[in-house]
Amino acid sequence: MGKKVALMGNTATAHAIRQINPDVIAAYPITPSSDIPMAVASFIADGLMDTELVTVESEHSAMSACVGASAAGGRVMTITAAQGLALMSEIVYIASSLRLPIVTIIAARALSSPLNIHGDHSDVMEVRDAGWIQLFCEDSQEIYDSTIQAIKISENKNVLTPVMVIMDGFNTSHSVEIWEMEEDKRVKEFIGEYTPKYPLLDVSRKITYGAWAPPAEYSEHKVSQLHGLLQSPSMVKKVGEDFGKAFGRNYGIFEAYKLDDADYAIVIMGSAAGTAKDVVDALRENGVKAGLLKMRMFRPFPADEVKEALGNVKVVATLDRVISAGAYGSPLFNEIRSALYDVPQRPIVIDYIYGLGGRDTQPKHFKAVYENLKKIAKTGKVGKILDFINIRGKWEE
Repeated sequence: MGKKVALMGNTATAHAIRQINPDVIAAYPITPSSDIPMAVASFIADGLMDTELVTVESEHSAMSACVGASAAGGRVMTITAAQGLALMSEIVYIASSLRLPIVTIIAARALSSPLNIHGDHSDVMEVRDAGWIQLFCEDSQEIYDSTIQAIKISENKNVLTPVMVIMDGFNTSHSVEIWEMEEDKRVKEFIGEYTPKYPLLDVSRKITYGAWAPPAEYSEHKVSQLHGLLQSPSMVKKVGEDFGKAFGRNYGIFEAYKLDDADYAIVIMGSAAGTAKDVVDALRENGVKAGLLKMRMFRPFPADEVKEALGNVKVVATLDRVISAGAYGSPLFNEIRSALYDVPQRPIVIDYIYGLGGRDTQPKHFKAVYENLKKIAKTGKVGKILDFINIRGKWEE
């Protein structure tokens, strides 16, 4: 059992980083993640870390410095959100293409315009196909635990792929919750020492990073990159199990909540999952066979496991915290619907968009979603494939 503390999600992340004590952190502050590098700077000043904190002039430079430090052989991390992630996106693609095990903490936030500093998934969905592993966290405990696990996942010799550990801006980053902080020594024992596979500073070998690849070679590079990403689900599971053995909290690629006999299910990611679970519990008490699938790992997308988890459900609603402008449904909807396409008696799948720019989503809103799923199952009539939760007026007009 760890020590119970009452601290917000940003502080939980900062303590996980302190215990990891990476070689290099390069970061540029941006709301709502700024508390994390500030806390790290304080830990370093107090002699609690010997990490090299590189204070750069932009997020583009932050990821560039991380790429250089990781290629040199260091254990490397950074922190960002929103426009910061958008600015560093050019280098985000380079980091994954070079198979560098960088861990980035993201307090997910709306992208401008209009200017909004509150939480949704616009920023992380912009880079969902950049070749990074994406882990979404529900609460402070999960962001603390996942930050520690991400180190072991990304550095595994068969994976060597960067990881985004994602929490919801303000909903998680600034909410004070009770969670367990483990002993520094035990965390260090869990993550172990990092031995880089191809460090540039090893002058005994000839190593090239970021070489020119003409058409005759480019495809093989991208296939190699994909190989590492596709090796990660088994490692996410294994590290989650090992973490459970060490600290008593088990993790997988998703959480199937009361899905075994569910007729109606919501699929969701992030902090709103906790509220939705409460609604599931209330509906179950009234005899409604409601269930929930909380996606923890969104990239790479675990299609086979999702198919098994949802294959017997009658109607599914995906809840996306982002608008995929001009697409037929949003990212989570398209992944879930595609995964279920080959199921013999595939469920009906509809999409809801919620929580944009920090818009409040309450239990009554989730209850209304389940009521609609029941109606669809009874009548066989879908109505709207795509709709919004808690929005004023009719969005189609």
